[in-house]
Amino acid sequence: MAETAAMTPENTMAEPPSAVGPLNDILNAMTDAVWPVVLENIPRDLQWPTLSVTVCLATIIWLVRGGHGAKGADGRERAAGLLQFLLPKDIYSHVSARVDIGLWVLERMLRPIWAVGLLATVGPAVESAVMGGLGGVLGDIQLLQVNYGWMLLYSLVTLLCYDFVFYGIHYTMHKVPALWVIHKVHHSAEVLTPLTRSREHFIAGPIWATGAALSYGVAGGIFGFFFGAGMTQATLFNVGFFALLFGFNGSFRHYHVQFHYPRWLSEWLQSPAMHHIHHSYLPQHWDTNMAAITSIWDRMFGTLYIPEKDEYTPWGIGPETQDQYRSFWQNTVGPFRDWSSMIRSRNAKVGAAE
Repeated sequence: MAETAAMTPENTMAEPPSAVGPLNDILNAMTDAVWPVVLENIPRDLQWPTLSVTVCLATIIWLVRGGHGAKGADGRERAAGLLQFLLPKDIYSHVSARVDIGLWVLERMLRPIWAVGLLATVGPAVESAVMGGLGGVLGDIQLLQVNYGWMLLYSLVTLLCYDFVFYGIHYTMHKVPALWVIHKVHHSAEVLTPLTRSREHFIAGPIWATGAALSYGVAGGIFGFFFGAGMTQATLFNVGFFALLFGFNGSFRHYHVQFHYPRWLSEWLQSPAMHHIHHSYLPQHWDTNMAAITSIWDRMFGTLYIPEKDEYTPWGIGPETQDQYRSFWQNTVGPFRDWSSMIRSRNAKVGAAE
């Protein structure tokens, strides 16, 4: 039959061979495996939603202030065109900005060793201890009904707990010499970039993670006792309500563009410009503005400093010791070197006293 003949293999056009070979299959599989890991490890300040907000807010500041409002590598305010305002060459080509990258990579490589263990043990243990303590004092109670108002309060209490614990750890790191040598790595940044937030010595990571787990555990224990497992934080766009509000300007804390709040608001919330002050090595700025989010604890304990517009803020640890904490290697081994010096100095004093 004619129709049957038309369907024979000899008369059927062969499909073109696939252009994807085994090498492409391997590369595609590697991309599928590696890319999610890369995205997960990109700092929040360098993810596109945060970058978009940062660029938009910085552009608005540039327009409103007529090109003013950004600082150079010397910590002085200067007028600039939009591109120089957003991405100044003297900051992003600075050795300090390159060291930021190296320290971040090292910390991320070591993070799996401690992050999961601490967050998975400290937080739940503290939460259980708080709930058990409240149960011992108040006994069994009727669980309250969860609603958005209570969820919002839970978000606020969590934020305040975190901010208080952060302040306590941060203050101690500044005041205790043996801990300061760890935190000094963060303050050795001579310029501020969005990656400077992640510029930490690898020993500091477990300390901050323990503090965060402790604060979340306390807040979770209190609200878990009264509301049970159904209590969750209030969210907007699937992001914690207060975390979202902080995220709108949090990236500016380590960005050279000044983002000021009105003075009355700065007495309650830390503006990004106030963190510029924290990174200054000038005597009047040292050991100020140590909270992460609010100004409550700094105001309560006398460490609050609200800057004037365009106030001079030379960043780093000062010319006397900056050369000791400039390169990646110096910042990596610096705490061990300083601890060794402390021990030798103490032993020398003990020997002299004898």
